[in-house]
Amino acid sequence: MTKRLAKKTYEHELRRLQAQLVDMQAWVQASGARIVVIFEGRDAAGKGSTIKRITEYLNPRITRIAALPTPTEREKSQWYYQRYIKELPAAGEIVLMDRSWYNRAGVEHVMGYCTNAEYHRFLHQTPIFERMLVEDGIILLKYWFSVSDIEQEKRFVSRNDDPMRRWKLSPNDVLSITKWEDYSRAKDTMIVHTDIPEARWFEVDNEDKRRGRINMIAHLLSRIPYDLVEREPIEIPERPASGGYERPPRGDDATVPDHAATL
Repeated sequence: MTKRLAKKTYEHELRRLQAQLVDMQAWVQASGARIVVIFEGRDAAGKGSTIKRITEYLNPRITRIAALPTPTEREKSQWYYQRYIKELPAAGEIVLMDRSWYNRAGVEHVMGYCTNAEYHRFLHQTPIFERMLVEDGIILLKYWFSVSDIEQEKRFVSRNDDPMRRWKLSPNDVLSITKWEDYSRAKDTMIVHTDIPEARWFEVDNEDKRRGRINMIAHLLSRIPYDLVEREPIEIPERPASGGYERPPRGDDATVPDHAATL
């Protein structure tokens, strides 16, 4: 996928898919389904921007984003999956994991943040853990976002040059350039051990972000067996006549200045 998807085509299809996501969310709420979607991949592969497009028109009380920070010392002493379990959905909820327990198979392993014993225990326990989730009725979808080394470096440079997006660039992100093959090896090993029939890995070619977003969202919708839910129409009542209530006066200092008028 080298040719960039035309902007007009992208925006039209994105809008159509986002309307379907709203329908899917209504089914999740009505049926009590529980959905977990895992977003993993290279640094700067476009996971966050895809999540943003998915959630743009969804209810944040139903569809939550879980993006956990670095574990605390207390969390480091817990069972590895424990802090992620707290993020799992209840009935009628969707959780989008912007990175997940797979941190251990990627950055923690490559950067030496975990021991070899912890790493191999993760590869052994994760299929067991995920089978438990699926057997309990959770719909678990796992997506790996791929991008070339050339495109990744271009995105790093773009972030570094943009003060509005520089916060997206961390020292670990930059180091991923020097450890490209290490991350490739770690990803391939992870897939071998955790691509199970109950919870398959699906790869998203995100060299072109427009194509990648459209392809991922369309695939997500195809994997969830939702039906259209008839929603009760809401009638907006007529406003009753005033009963004579007078609001107390407030000073100008309590009003936000009209900055727009100066533009």
